[in-house]
Amino acid sequence: MCKSNVIAAFAVVLLVTATGGVFAQDTHPFSIHDMLAMDRISDPQVSPDGKWITFVLRTTDLDANKGRTDIWLVGLDGAGFKRLTADPAGDWNPRWSTDGRSVLFLSSRSGSAQVWRIHVDGGEAHQVTDQPLDVGNLVVSPDGKHMAFTMEVYPDCETLDCTTDRLEEIEKSKSTGVIFDRLFIRHWDFWKDGRRSHVFVMPIEGGDAVDIMPGMDADSPSKPFGGPEEIAFTPDGSGIVFGARDVGREEAWSTDFDLYLSPIGGTRSPQCLTESNQAWDTNPVFSPDGRTLAYLAMKRPGYESDRLRIVLKSWPDGESRVLTEDWDRSPRYIVWSDNGKKIYTVADNLGQRSLYEIDVKSGEVKMLLEKGTVRSPSLAGKRILFGMDSLKSPVELYSVKTNGKDLRAVTTINSNTLAKTRMGETEQFTFSGWNDETVYGYIVKPVDFDPTKTYPVAFLIHGGPQGSFGNDFHYRWNPQAYAGAGYAAVMVDFHGSVGYGQDFTDAITGDWGGKPLEDLKKGLAAALEKYPWMDGDRVGALGASFGGYMINWIAGNWPDRFKCLVNHDGNLDERLAYYDTEELWFPEWDHQGTPWDNPDGYEHHNPVNFVGNWQTPMLVIHGALDFRVVETQGMSTFTALQRRGIPSKFLYFPDENHWVLKPHNSILWHDTVIAWLDEWCK
Repeated sequence: MCKSNVIAAFAVVLLVTATGGVFAQDTHPFSIHDMLAMDRISDPQVSPDGKWITFVLRTTDLDANKGRTDIWLVGLDGAGFKRLTADPAGDWNPRWSTDGRSVLFLSSRSGSAQVWRIHVDGGEAHQVTDQPLDVGNLVVSPDGKHMAFTMEVYPDCETLDCTTDRLEEIEKSKSTGVIFDRLFIRHWDFWKDGRRSHVFVMPIEGGDAVDIMPGMDADSPSKPFGGPEEIAFTPDGSGIVFGARDVGREEAWSTDFDLYLSPIGGTRSPQCLTESNQAWDTNPVFSPDGRTLAYLAMKRPGYESDRLRIVLKSWPDGESRVLTEDWDRSPRYIVWSDNGKKIYTVADNLGQRSLYEIDVKSGEVKMLLEKGTVRSPSLAGKRILFGMDSLKSPVELYSVKTNGKDLRAVTTINSNTLAKTRMGETEQFTFSGWNDETVYGYIVKPVDFDPTKTYPVAFLIHGGPQGSFGNDFHYRWNPQAYAGAGYAAVMVDFHGSVGYGQDFTDAITGDWGGKPLEDLKKGLAAALEKYPWMDGDRVGALGASFGGYMINWIAGNWPDRFKCLVNHDGNLDERLAYYDTEELWFPEWDHQGTPWDNPDGYEHHNPVNFVGNWQTPMLVIHGALDFRVVETQGMSTFTALQRRGIPSKFLYFPDENHWVLKPHNSILWHDTVIAWLDEWCK
């Protein structure tokens, strides 16, 4: 698509979304089918000359019931938009060669995940690695001579053949029993088998892959959500800095992730760089002159939602200093300016995820872009390239000058799909919550809103609990799906949410059912008063994870407010849930100890103790592969509802984890949830 067409398409999207739907006869209310039709942009990578961007584009294949990923290319000015890879297999994790002429990427087209290369001016991709195991998390050295990637190996194996031989022996064995001698037994949605994700380095032009974590009984990057951002070559290319948690049997209750340095030849054991900090250290990024290592660090051990700070360490052997100690936000990225005097980052901020500039010398913070949700920033010449989404648009690529001026759209991939839909208008509001502190929320008006009518309300409760329902485009809990079905969506960022200062986030510790419930009560009341077209007698409440816990808590402690409830993957019994889950640091921090050391921390706000008060109809949803909130919690909730004679349904997914990811399962989820709301609220 040429630049003029990109700009024209962007103008159409702005016109349609701003007016709530021009050409109404050619449009329809937004639904789950439109959500699945959106193409999803991720992992943008800027070329060495700053003029081109490769990125991953995920499209939904309903016939195959899964997503498909390909590598695309576009100029920083929006010109030259084209597809680089078109193989039916998945292609992802693109990284530029240092000369900017080709792109290395991961692909499963050979039958396993391996590194491939394709020239940006055309031609076929060719395979670079042929490892006996799947390859992940590709990183290229600054001089372009080496690449790093990960493979799952048994840490006591000295060769890859040792791992493959052991896997073959297990496959041939007629016994299926597995013996564990420490946690984790399982994690997120997979069972542990003793293998670890280790970082390997090999020459790009060919040679042996060397394990730079020999013997380490630890994973790099962190699981289940870590990626290449946790791995970095040193400026001279002779070493790798990587993140790992090497804490022995304390792994299930420790957040002591450290940064390690290892030579690319694996000739000595990795050296721990952050041993003095017992909390999380991650995301190493070197300055352009190679004299400073910047990384993100938490301060409090055992707390996964502590505020991240940017730390600067003089390289290689100098002192470290915290750059952002006085900034009450939690930065997510580190992007150095060309001269090393500034760092650009992104942080949750009052219902947005804003773009910031930080002065490296003084630590002074300046906001460059406030509204929307900014993702994956990187430097592109004199501009900053990033993805951005909102409540009315999925991620598209944008650029802005380094002073925050001259915002430009680089892609408008979803403009045609958006132009066919009618969405609800959005508005942020505030109210006095717990202790009269200011709390933020969002409403989304029903599609085709008529102020003379009244509308039922979908009251959405976010998970985390240290999360947010902010100005972003969600692929599982998108309020536009409810607006398209004729509901007003109301979302409250209660105490415990992120982006409002660390004290606000910390307020939920030991008080799951207290401050958050008060905020939810006051937030709903404030919305109903501010927007009289909302029908307060027709309100359904919905939530997942902590939001699911809160639905169970509401059922017993606010039992007469809602027409119906929807509980996705929520705990019924917090005490028992401790023994069922995997990441124990989370309940031990939020409930202030273990169930045997502090039983009141688990019982004080335990929904199971109030089942006798339940009376509201509830839809319960759970996935069998959810090892964070295990399936028996959902089954137990449904059992209680049925035994008490409360109208209820149970939607069970044997192939989903904490989230619902398969397209047709997502369709069934939305159809079932909206039908349940319609039954009780319409």
